[in-house]
Amino acid sequence: MVSFTALALTLAAAISAFALPTDATEDTTHVHDRRGTPNGEGPNNGYYYSWWSDGSDQSATYTNGANGNYALSWSGNNGNLVGGKGWNPGTTGRTINYSGTYQPNGNSYLSVYGWTRNALIEYYVVESYGSWNPASAATKKGTVTCDGASYDVLSTWRNNAPSIDGTQTFQQFWSVRNPKKNPGGSISGSVTVSCHFNAWRNFGMNLGSNHYYQIVATEGYFSNGRSNITVW
Repeated sequence: MVSFTALALTLAAAISAFALPTDATEDTTHVHDRRGTPNGEGPNNGYYYSWWSDGSDQSATYTNGANGNYALSWSGNNGNLVGGKGWNPGTTGRTINYSGTYQPNGNSYLSVYGWTRNALIEYYVVESYGSWNPASAATKKGTVTCDGASYDVLSTWRNNAPSIDGTQTFQQFWSVRNPKKNPGGSISGSVTVSCHFNAWRNFGMNLGSNHYYQIVATEGYFSNGRSNITVW
């Protein structure tokens, strides 16, 4: 992933390195103990995974499980990382279900995460987060109710920042659940992406026409924690 916004330059610059996927296509059952290695992504057991770490956290471990399951653990309060599983390409009509455990300690969040091209857009539907609310450094457009919950709708620009297409200037679109689902243990839910996408369009936030991956991702920034999530 990610960055949050130019309003939090230091934080944004670091986190923007998160989602710099390669074009790897391996079908690997387990991506285990990938310490400080380059980005990895590809098909896995009928789903699509993406995993990236900047290598600073030498304890970071991502593992692909059966079907839509993945596990991620990190410690040391050092570095940036993101990993998750879902689909490629993403769609505008999918209802994404997830369940498992999410136990962050510090700056982290659990979200539906994806990209589009034409236009290049990075987007998030944040279900839960740790100590830092990603909505605090973006421009609020309004609110939307989806799947029985209220979300703040926000946007921000990233200027000359890393993206799936190299260094680019692009927008980020956000829906941040308010209040968040409680972290620290079991977590589950459903995200109807069309509800968020339609709300974004109503606020003048138009996604690109070509969808890249669409995953349920766990992210960490100079924190520690663990997650074990299954998507379907």
